[in-house]
Amino acid sequence: TDKASLLAKVVQRVKELKEQALETTELDNLPSETDEITVLSCDYSGDGRLIFKASLCCEDRSDLLPELIDILKSLHLKTLKAEMATLGGRIRNVFIVAADKDHSIESVHFLQNALKSLLERSNPSDRSKRRRVLDHKIIM
Repeated sequence: TDKASLLAKVVQRVKELKEQALETTELDNLPSETDEITVLSCDYSGDGRLIFKASLCCEDRSDLLPELIDILKSLHLKTLKAEMATLGGRIRNVFIVAADKDHSIESVHFLQNALKSLLERSNPSDRSKRRRVLDHKIIM
């Protein structure tokens, strides 16, 4: 092959790789430098269950996932989807959960409060870091 056709193939491949990178990398899912909680009420499923999205960003620690699981179980929330991203000792957990049919929008508030207390229990010696709690609700 000549240089021009080789260059054209390389340019095409670079374009393909850029597209793949944009599809797989969402900066919103990367951990930030501050502790954050976001709970968004989303929708009701076909069977009447409330479905919502929650996100927790904080310092990574070994007991974090078991505590998150315990919180979701204690609130009778079923995890439909979960994503986790770690970077530089920080972690962001994003999960889609469904409340039981007999639970209301209050489940969003209960989850938010439980995640706040989880953040407060983490790293008690590290109180100098600024904690930010994002509280978003979408009314249906």
